[in-house]
Amino acid sequence: MTLEQAVEAQKNQPRKILIDFYADWCGPCKIMEKNTYNHPVIAKYLNENYYPVKFNAEGKESITLFGRTFSNPGFEAGKRKNSMHEFTSFMNVNAVPTTVFLDEQSMPITILQGALTARELEPYIPFIANDDYKKIDTREQWENYQKKFKSGIKD
Repeated sequence: MTLEQAVEAQKNQPRKILIDFYADWCGPCKIMEKNTYNHPVIAKYLNENYYPVKFNAEGKESITLFGRTFSNPGFEAGKRKNSMHEFTSFMNVNAVPTTVFLDEQSMPITILQGALTARELEPYIPFIANDDYKKIDTREQWENYQKKFKSGIKD
């Protein structure tokens, strides 16, 4: 599903969106794709509770969201690393891989920078999907949530 399709789908069936910002040359992005997002526990939860979207942080496609069009005017075909897409910058993503969570109105909730294992990402996805993030105000509360979290991942 593209980001535009996910935002459109929210109108009929509200769900949060998880955006995986990646780049073609990014090794950690490929590892996350294979081992984190494709982990059966993670993939099942994301597909049932989110609109998961992959977004090439250096891609050339134009997208129209929030009443404006974002593109990558500095894109050069055949270049190994390219300039950041305007939407990538708009979302305050300045490194890949980065995971961004959007609420049912497509507004940002939080950004997780860096490569995450399935076990590292797992506590966040129900935390955000179930709006538990709205109840946590301190680091101590977040740490308590993590301690109580029961992983569905068996090593």
